[in-house]
Amino acid sequence: MSSTPNLDALQRDGFVIIRNLLTPTEIAHYRTIATEATTKTRAGGWPHFRTVPKQFPPWPLTPPPASEGGIWGVQHLMHPEMPNRQSFAKCYFSPQILQVVEELVGVSSPTSEEPLVMELFNLLVAPETKDFELRWHRDDIPENASAEEELAQLAAKSPGGRQSHAQYNLALCPDASLIVVPGSHRRARTEVERNAAPYEPSLPGQLVVQLQPGDAVFYDSNILHRGVYKAKPEGGEETRLTLHGSLGVKGGDDEKKKVRATAVLQHGVGAWVHRDDAAFGIGERPEKMRANLVAMGTGEGIGYSLQG
Repeated sequence: MSSTPNLDALQRDGFVIIRNLLTPTEIAHYRTIATEATTKTRAGGWPHFRTVPKQFPPWPLTPPPASEGGIWGVQHLMHPEMPNRQSFAKCYFSPQILQVVEELVGVSSPTSEEPLVMELFNLLVAPETKDFELRWHRDDIPENASAEEELAQLAAKSPGGRQSHAQYNLALCPDASLIVVPGSHRRARTEVERNAAPYEPSLPGQLVVQLQPGDAVFYDSNILHRGVYKAKPEGGEETRLTLHGSLGVKGGDDEKKKVRATAVLQHGVGAWVHRDDAAFGIGERPEKMRANLVAMGTGEGIGYSLQG
């Protein structure tokens, strides 16, 4: 038996599904507060969101009307002004999530210096009135990269098969939105993949990740993947509430630090994480992880990883 079964699966397939990461009580609680955050954002009461039809930041300052699809994400769940932010933080910093992250990035629970960096915690939701799709992409590698450039960047971003961060989708509703090509995080795109339409509905070997409430998928951010979001029924309950988080590893050379800083700070978290009222009050370790994020900078002038 392997001592790192989750890492083994991630390295082999590019993703690993963790079943029942949350208890039924936790699912009900987080679903309630996630619904409240979504309702507030849809009504224009929260200024940080992802909007249809845009895929990557920067995001518009006002949400489009529901008739145009509205929002597909709520940003900054741990922002000092977000209602229930302490509950969201308890989820993000929970031992069950940190234990998986530590295995995937190869660090141990700290005795003195904190090895993990707080990064992002957002919410992915169903658009309104119309379906929305993300095109095929890798998070940190542009689509116009040559095969040689892809291989070099994949090797640099995951030396020894380990990324410098872990990211996940944690479902609060049944979720079949993420589509991946298993194993594509270790190779350049095939000619079929390179020449496929941006929203090609069926690539060879693709897999739809099926999550039930409480399940999480941790995935290599440079696996070839896309998202398909079904519209929320008008006047009905929220049909997609998926917590989307990432945590990083402190250290690395200057170039790797710059790449990761861009990926994280492009979302605007650096504008508030240093504030006096940004402390969580739930223990020492979250504050050390927050301090590691503050040390990355504010993100001013840092640019964006991808366009569109």
